[in-house]
Amino acid sequence: MMTSVAARIQNPKDFWTGVIFMTIGGAAVILGREYPFGTAFKMGPGYFPTVLGALLALVGLITSLRGLLRSGTAIGAFAYREMILVLVATVLFGLLLRAAGLIVAVMLLVVVSAYASRYFRWGVAMALGVGMAAFCVLVFVKALGLPIPMFGPWFGQ
Repeated sequence: MMTSVAARIQNPKDFWTGVIFMTIGGAAVILGREYPFGTAFKMGPGYFPTVLGALLALVGLITSLRGLLRSGTAIGAFAYREMILVLVATVLFGLLLRAAGLIVAVMLLVVVSAYASRYFRWGVAMALGVGMAAFCVLVFVKALGLPIPMFGPWFGQ
């Protein structure tokens, strides 16, 4: 008798992670086909999503095969609270970027996202938030010159 794929999965985390990667990569390849591809020297708008999607799908295939061959741990319970906190942090970032500025938006993004972890510590989260905000200001505002306010109209800027 043939055994089902589910019975052969040794490492469910790797297997299903690979399936997700293959799905997202395959979708990028399919969507990228709608645009001109170009060449490696003269890339069209479809080149980047197609190549990266194919690479992601390849990584997914390797990861899924590894999940079939190597043993590992089972998938735990779905982390609803953590998922909601990360989603809320991302939405807050988008809403606050123009109104409060890059520094406040990044700090809230980091702290609220970090709160999703069971290892959350206020001091560590705040330090990471300050560091990430400084990094983002240096890279995006100073080095790249993007017109993102460091502090928004809420702070009189």
